[in-house]
Amino acid sequence: MKFLLASLLISQAVAFAPIAQGNVNTALRAGDYEPMEGEGKMNMKIDLDSKKVVNMEELAAGDKKVYCRCWLSGTFPLCDGTHAKHNDATGDNVGPLIVSGPKKE
Repeated sequence: MKFLLASLLISQAVAFAPIAQGNVNTALRAGDYEPMEGEGKMNMKIDLDSKKVVNMEELAAGDKKVYCRCWLSGTFPLCDGTHAKHNDATGDNVGPLIVSGPKKE
């Protein structure tokens, strides 16, 4: 019975918890934003004629790839370390995605 009462109290507290006001965006949902040009876009130079930039690779055993997540790499989709200059200039903390294939036997 104590468990049920505690659960009920917690659920009520969550249901009526205050919501942060102001310009807080916690998730992107379709319809929440308008298509934009320029500053708001993440990708300013890679395959701009495509509706969506998608890359797929298979890694052999023992292989490792380092992928760009800042969209600034001159070797996109692979990382060339450009994010380090971006981080220094902006205070951002973006880094690459490192993917490795299965270990060699």
